[in-house]
Amino acid sequence: MLTKKKLIEMLNSQGIEQLSLFEEARKQRYLHFKNNVVVRGVIEITNLCRVNCDYCPMRKDNTKRNSIYILSSEEIINASRHIKDFGINIVFLQGGEIPQTTKVVADAIPRIKELFNGYVEILLCLGDKSKAEYKYLRDLGADSYILKHETSDARLHYKLRHKSFKDRLRCIENLLELGYKVGTGTIVGLPDQSLESIADDILLAKELGMHMVSASPFISAPETPLENCTYGSINTTLNAIALMRLVTPDYLIPSVSALEVSGKDGQLKGLEAGANVLTINFSSAARQHDYLIYGTNRFIVKNTHVAAILSKAGLLQSQSTFAKRKPLIDQQNC
Repeated sequence: MLTKKKLIEMLNSQGIEQLSLFEEARKQRYLHFKNNVVVRGVIEITNLCRVNCDYCPMRKDNTKRNSIYILSSEEIINASRHIKDFGINIVFLQGGEIPQTTKVVADAIPRIKELFNGYVEILLCLGDKSKAEYKYLRDLGADSYILKHETSDARLHYKLRHKSFKDRLRCIENLLELGYKVGTGTIVGLPDQSLESIADDILLAKELGMHMVSASPFISAPETPLENCTYGSINTTLNAIALMRLVTPDYLIPSVSALEVSGKDGQLKGLEAGANVLTINFSSAARQHDYLIYGTNRFIVKNTHVAAILSKAGLLQSQSTFAKRKPLIDQQNC
């Protein structure tokens, strides 16, 4: 078992040591997933947010400066059709944290299930909500939920997000209790973040019993309090991905688009470090540029990009590991 001390040491890996780390991570990925990479389709349903995270251009204080939008359930269904046409059975609904998304998503979920004849995973990433709201969406057919803790350093978490780390953990625990497949994740390279803190992030995901986990490099975005800060280290981020794979080999671990913002072939390097999930953006062209998650220089992941890096990595597109086919007909009612 990797101790916290060893994780801290290995987060600094470079050169031959890093190549060996990545090779072992790929071996562990192969044991659990063979050469398959899960591909999901994201629809960004709103750029409104009630939270004021210092690192995010969609923070509450920026609302009046942004071109704000909330998709209708009809727009979500239309985008879901495109996801289905590409042979993807994970519909990933992501948006800023606002109460209105509960109703919008609730209206869309049954129609998405019907569109895919039930064989679809509905993955949500909509921030903190009440347990009752999570249950409501789960009862309608939501399968999985991503709620990144961002940093497990409670002091730093509150300083940058202006919200309690305990509240975030409570939401994660509620999701697990309700039967969701749950993902969390860390931002690597936040100002004042230590390697010890990143090691704690990796161990926290295992302790909580997560199904998915991610490591994203910090991207300093314009019009945020952290706009003049240095980007997070790609090497440390990749090392964190590899260590997540070694700590819990059957995780779903994405190679995130932020890796492309930070350097050439970033997502390919993420796969080489042991990641096994990629996300294609199915938001309309207009909405993609309004969803300012990393500012105006965000990297939009297209189907052609995913196909190219899968080919370079010698890996194959796979469908959801969480989707379950519903019975097509009730035999008792024939």
